[in-house]
Amino acid sequence: MTSKASVYLDYNATTPLEPDVLTAIHDTLRDAWGNPSSSYTQGQRAKAIIHEARGNVASMIGAKPSDIIFTSGGTEGNNWILDTAVKFFHDDGSQDCKGNTGDPKKQLPHFITSNLEHDSIKLVLEHMVAAGVAECTFVSASELSGRVEVEDVLSAVRPNTVMVTVMLANNETGVIQPISEIFSQVRSLKRQTGETSKILLHTDAAQALGKVKVDVSDIHVDYLTIVGHKFYAPRVGAIYVRDIDKGTPLYPLFFGGGQERNFRPGTENGGMIAGLGKAAELVVRNIDAYEKHLRDVRDYLEEELEREFGDMIHINGKFKTSQRLPNTCNFSFKGKGLEGHKVLNKASCIQASVGAACHAQNRASPILLAIGIPEDIARNALRFSVGRETSKSDIDIAIRDLKTCVQALTLGTHDKSVPDGY
Repeated sequence: MTSKASVYLDYNATTPLEPDVLTAIHDTLRDAWGNPSSSYTQGQRAKAIIHEARGNVASMIGAKPSDIIFTSGGTEGNNWILDTAVKFFHDDGSQDCKGNTGDPKKQLPHFITSNLEHDSIKLVLEHMVAAGVAECTFVSASELSGRVEVEDVLSAVRPNTVMVTVMLANNETGVIQPISEIFSQVRSLKRQTGETSKILLHTDAAQALGKVKVDVSDIHVDYLTIVGHKFYAPRVGAIYVRDIDKGTPLYPLFFGGGQERNFRPGTENGGMIAGLGKAAELVVRNIDAYEKHLRDVRDYLEEELEREFGDMIHINGKFKTSQRLPNTCNFSFKGKGLEGHKVLNKASCIQASVGAACHAQNRASPILLAIGIPEDIARNALRFSVGRETSKSDIDIAIRDLKTCVQALTLGTHDKSVPDGY
């Protein structure tokens, strides 16, 4: 999206509402404002809209409508699923199995995750460990691929492992994780008597949805987190729970009315759910075109960066052995004084970030450091993420703005890495 004042390149942080989504929200708030639990016309109209939205969200990921539960967003969904795993561990009788030490005091549920996760996974698990209610193994991503490797996850499995949770695609580098391979092999593990009867499998799909095709059957998940504002929907979300009516556990976080089949009580946010459903419908209809456009513009961005800045540019997280999201480019300018936040402070039209929007913007990204990017390069990182309306003309404007920023920051430094003519 472009105006005379700005070029927005932070679609991994949040997206605007699609016009059709905005219309769906408006029309629902105007025409179907009744309580969906009510039996009269206004209530039943609202209930029908929620039912339709549930079907659209399910279609987006190849699921059944009955396996979709609406939430306030990704943070609630991730917290809820991790909390469910702890409760399942104890209800399942797995408290009788011991951790590696054999110490009865260590009869705790064990999680496996990566060192690339969003804070709504990472911090929750760290809190559980600190509170003494869970154990967790943070599997390191490979510096050769930027992703978690299957063998490393499998080697972390213990008798008391209750859940493996690995994001589908990283929000900073765009690297797509080998979820299908990891989860299919975890499912095939032969469990011994006295061990946790089932290892639950979860992926946070926030960054992948709306950019690449996602099918829950292909990736073998039990749970998947959906975040609306990453694919042109409002700031609400949903979780997928495989065969929720046939035994995959889900424990309510709080209690009240009977909404969402008693899993998530509280009067439904009809307008926002309608918007989420419409955004999902657009993804189902247009995902091939979305992916192609995003890839074309992102690739043009990287080509122009390398053409204009040459050896001064380092693309972070671009590995020959790994796939990336089609819209994400994480790059650094090499050289002193070119930290990412300084470049953005000088920019006159670029709206972007140095990494995750919820992280400090003036320090090296832990994600980049985790995949082997040297600290001096990681400190200089910028994350540009393009959107459905981003054009190559927008990229041209951004490149010109970057040239001006780099020139201003390097003026008088006599840095020989600055291209001639600066």
